[in-house]
Amino acid sequence: MKILFLGDVMGRAGRAAITERLPKLRADWGLDFVVVNGENATSGAGLTAAHAKALLEAGADCLTLGDHAFDQKEMLSFIEQEPRILRPLNFAKGAPGKGYRLCSAAGGRKVLVTQVLGQVFMKRPFDDPFSAIDLVLKAHPLGGQAQAILVDMHCEATSEKMAMGHWCDGRASMVVGTHTHVPTGDAQILPGGTAFQSDAGMCGDYNSVIGMDKAEPLRRFITGMGKGRFTPAGGEATLSGLYIETDDRTGKATRVRMIREGGRLEAAAP
Repeated sequence: MKILFLGDVMGRAGRAAITERLPKLRADWGLDFVVVNGENATSGAGLTAAHAKALLEAGADCLTLGDHAFDQKEMLSFIEQEPRILRPLNFAKGAPGKGYRLCSAAGGRKVLVTQVLGQVFMKRPFDDPFSAIDLVLKAHPLGGQAQAILVDMHCEATSEKMAMGHWCDGRASMVVGTHTHVPTGDAQILPGGTAFQSDAGMCGDYNSVIGMDKAEPLRRFITGMGKGRFTPAGGEATLSGLYIETDDRTGKATRVRMIREGGRLEAAAP
């Protein structure tokens, strides 16, 4: 199976890049399944129903969120109506929506998608992500009901992301980090057959400070004082993510490539 994961969509520039380019990429690359992290797609914080629909219509099969899952209050109800949107598995108890889903892919195949939030350097103490993901993976062994399993590890620390990759090695097709908006150069297939990258990067304007217009972040770093709100940068976005190919029989990754398309970063394709 040919699977593409795209990192955090950042504001209008990121949404535009998805809607304009993803349909062609699906066709050109023969993609069977696409996951997009959409938690920053609306003004850099959260996801509205309208923007979620646009990302899905552009070719995303599943959307993951993150610590900003419910910054846009309408998502509290919309996530119950749209099962293709996932909030983190270890979010607050009683949160609406689900943290994993068995999705349909091309040719009648099934892909299990799940997301967890890390604990290191995060603003609030979420439940243990390792025990949360362990329960899901034990209930859905790779190569069984699901031909592929994708884990979105949404957190700050690269060490915690790498630990999750090794924890899931041989039990998931892909473990990919999100949240820091900077693509890392460590894409690899781990010894047990799981594709891994510490962070997929963002789908946004890289002439920015992690996707935000530079002026306000610079002011706060230099003076220690804020003057206005953070606003997403509006230049041409680079689509950043991870592409893998998997063996339908075992569910393990057979090929992995970092993806960068358009915008300021050097291009990288399957």
